[in-house]
Amino acid sequence: MHYRAPAWLPGGHLQTIYPATCRPKPPVRYRRERWTCADGDFIDVDIVDGQPGKPLVVLFHGLEGSSSSHYARSLMAALQARGWSGAVPHFRGCSGEANLLPRFYHSGDAQEIDWIVRRLHARATGPLYAAGVSLGGNALLRWLGESGQGAGIVDAACAISAPLDLARGGAALSSGFNLLYTRMFLQTLKPKCLAKLERYPGLFDRAALLAARDLYAFDNVVTAPLHGYRDTDDYWHRASARHVLDAIRVPTLVLNARNDPFLPGRYLPSTAAPAVTLDYPAEGGHVGFTVGPLPGRIDWLPQRILHFFDGAPAMRAPVSPEPCEA
Repeated sequence: MHYRAPAWLPGGHLQTIYPATCRPKPPVRYRRERWTCADGDFIDVDIVDGQPGKPLVVLFHGLEGSSSSHYARSLMAALQARGWSGAVPHFRGCSGEANLLPRFYHSGDAQEIDWIVRRLHARATGPLYAAGVSLGGNALLRWLGESGQGAGIVDAACAISAPLDLARGGAALSSGFNLLYTRMFLQTLKPKCLAKLERYPGLFDRAALLAARDLYAFDNVVTAPLHGYRDTDDYWHRASARHVLDAIRVPTLVLNARNDPFLPGRYLPSTAAPAVTLDYPAEGGHVGFTVGPLPGRIDWLPQRILHFFDGAPAMRAPVSPEPCEA
C-alpha cells in the first residue's frame, strides 16, 4: 500500500499536526482493566472486545499518548469493524492517574513490553499482533530485537514513526519549529514529575527539572537516572531501536515517513533482518498519513497496519507469563 499525501496538506509539520488536532476521532467502545504489577505498581489497559477466535492487536502508544490518541482510536475502530479484539496498555502515568512508584516509562522499556505481551498472549484465542507508535514503536522494536526467537509469541508486529535513532531525533526536536512539539510534551511531563516529587522528595533536582527546555535536559534530570541510565547520551544510545533491527525474527513492518519532523529521513536505517520490512514513504509526517480530499481521512494508517497483519503467517508459540520489573 503506497502512501501519497493530498496536495492540500503539504509538508511534514502540517501532515503531523492536522490529523492529530483537526480531524474527529472515530468512536470506540473501550472497557478498562487495571493490571497490578509484581512490583506493586499498576497499569491501565483499555480493551476492545472482539469475537472469540479472531485476532487480538495490542497497541503501544507514543510519548504522553493514550487510548484517546487519534492513531489509537482509528486503529481500534478498524478492529471493531472487523470483530477483532484490541488492547491499548497505558504506560505508567499515562492513563489519567499517577502511577505509584518512582519509575515512569521510556523508549527502551522492553521489560514492560514483555510482561504486557505475555499476559495478552495467555488470553488470546486467535493470532496475536503487536503495534507501536513513536516511543511505543521504539520500545516494541527493542523487545522484538532483544527477545529474538522468543518474540514469536506475537505473529507479526508494526512500528509506526518510531524514533529509531534517539540521539538524531532528540537533536531534531531541540531547535526551530520542532520546539513546539517539545513544549507540548513538557507541558504534561513536568506536572507529572512535580507530583512525583511530592510523593518522593529528593527523587531528582526540582530546579533542573523546571529549567529544562528540551528533551535532552529533561531526560538528563528524570528519564535517564530513574530508569538505570547514566545520562541522556547513554539512554539515547542504548535505547535506540536501530541497534536491534538485525536481530528481529518476527515479521515486522517499520513505517517511517521521510519528512517526519521527529526523525529526518536521512537518519533512517537502510538495512535490517530479513523478517523486517522497511517502508519509508516520502511524506506522511509523524503518525500522520492523512488521505483523500479536504477535510481528509485518517484511515490509511490502520488499513496499512492490518494489511500487513493479514499477510503474516500464524506462528503461535506457548509461553508462561512473567511479572513486570521496576
